[in-house]
Amino acid sequence: MRCAICGNDDTRVIDSRAIDAGEGIRRRRECAACGQRFTTYERADRQMPRVVKSNGARQNFDDRKLRDGMMRALEKRPVPTRRIEEAIEQIERQLRSRGEREIAAREIGDMVMAQLRRLDHVAYIRFASVYLSFDSVEAFRDAIESLANDVISDPDHQLPLIGDAN
Repeated sequence: MRCAICGNDDTRVIDSRAIDAGEGIRRRRECAACGQRFTTYERADRQMPRVVKSNGARQNFDDRKLRDGMMRALEKRPVPTRRIEEAIEQIERQLRSRGEREIAAREIGDMVMAQLRRLDHVAYIRFASVYLSFDSVEAFRDAIESLANDVISDPDHQLPLIGDAN
């Protein structure tokens, strides 16, 4: 591999570690010419399914759209970045594991809704209002009422108590 700093072809691997639950490898490398160290990442090149839009148009899966949509819904919400990244990775794993060449955009939206419902109810309602095209106060009320029965059993989802220094 070529050095990321000086471009020399003579580099060696000094450390390798599995990442993303074994889905990839992180390699720490050192250049023989300049002595600088840099990190590379290796992942299997798996094709994501093509997305079939509601109008029948087909397009390549764009992970930026997935990330942007979730981040927009979660904006200014107390959800750690680590949990958001895990949710995005979970959706991408689900898509790859299906082994299908195409998937309806609606199914991806449903996966996002399920992850947001688990992460943050306010973000869920924000996303749902656009995704499900809420057009009345009753639609909001119905969505909020559907959340009323959810039980939060994940301690990472709960905000700390006042003065709680954990």
